[in-house]
Amino acid sequence: MLHTSYIELSEQAFKNNIKYMREHLTNGARYSMVIKGNAYGHGIETMIPLAEKYGVDHFSVFSVSEAMRAKTVVSPQCDIMIMGWIDKPEIEWAILNDVSFYVFTFDRLTAACKTARRLKKKARIHLELETGMHRTGFSENELERLIRHIRRYRNNLEIEGICTHYAGAESINNYNRIRQQIKVFNVTARRLSGEGILPRYRHTACSAAVLRYPETIMDLVRVGIANYGFWPSDELRMNHFIDSEKKGVPPMDPLDRVLSWKSTVMSVNFVGAGEYISYGTTYLTNRDTTIATVPVGYGYGYTRTLSNMGHVLLHGKRVRVVGSVNMNMLVIDVSDVKKPKIGDEVVLIGSQGDLKISVSSFGDMTNSLNYELLTRLPSHIPREVVD
Repeated sequence: MLHTSYIELSEQAFKNNIKYMREHLTNGARYSMVIKGNAYGHGIETMIPLAEKYGVDHFSVFSVSEAMRAKTVVSPQCDIMIMGWIDKPEIEWAILNDVSFYVFTFDRLTAACKTARRLKKKARIHLELETGMHRTGFSENELERLIRHIRRYRNNLEIEGICTHYAGAESINNYNRIRQQIKVFNVTARRLSGEGILPRYRHTACSAAVLRYPETIMDLVRVGIANYGFWPSDELRMNHFIDSEKKGVPPMDPLDRVLSWKSTVMSVNFVGAGEYISYGTTYLTNRDTTIATVPVGYGYGYTRTLSNMGHVLLHGKRVRVVGSVNMNMLVIDVSDVKKPKIGDEVVLIGSQGDLKISVSSFGDMTNSLNYELLTRLPSHIPREVVD
């Protein structure tokens, strides 16, 4: 094995997740798969061909660098949309390559218009509206200026979309705030429409909004974390179970995890009682102990905060990480595993036998989000699609 670990991506799980999320799109909205953060750690170059296989033809990224990566593998009939960072010099690349991008400042709008005029090719833009997230977007008091600007450069622009982002649609705590955002967006969109600014797409819904606020499913949806088998929050997951029980349906999770992360045993050693394991003095054996090393550490995405806390699967058993997680390796206590040997499969995330190590279990131990842990998986770890 060339690399110290590898990631498996389940095609069947992905197919199931896409099907489940599409069932919510009763109005024929276009499905945009969000692949920012290296496709939430799953790999942009690996996930795009898989997504296309199941009919996805629109991909949302955060940055121009991600768009460039996507462009190397995406089919010609597919669209790419940049939701965040694109600097002025790269606007020309986006226009020439028919990549659409968010516009939420006059600086970017002016640069897009002037570049499009120089290239004699329209810039495909999405006007992001500030509706209450207070992060990026044109606010209500900027609308008059925005309308004048668009009229001035109308021949250089294609208004691909009008959009906004909700401030936590996954939590009921934000209910009133989200409702207000929906209202502000609809009012603003109607105002722009009355001024002759007619977008191809109105889009506001992320995974959580698709599942909780069906009225936000407009002309296009931007589905992210749910594609990969994760709920935007435990709250939404529990709501699904409660709704299922009310309908008399067995409460089963309709989303399947796509990603598994695996490595191998690098060495097996015996350590007597009363000895410290790995760097420092954080773990002292209280019995004769058999340990194994795994060639994955914090330099490979296995966080150091899991020192003496993490677990992995070996021979169908859950075994504990002991001692400090190093940059390049971790140590596990395999005293209760029958005949551990070099080359044995070690599951860091995923299933082995009847047991499972989930991404959320990592999050519970490290006070991190699913999103954070997934996107920290190094891009150099090889990804492979399996059945």
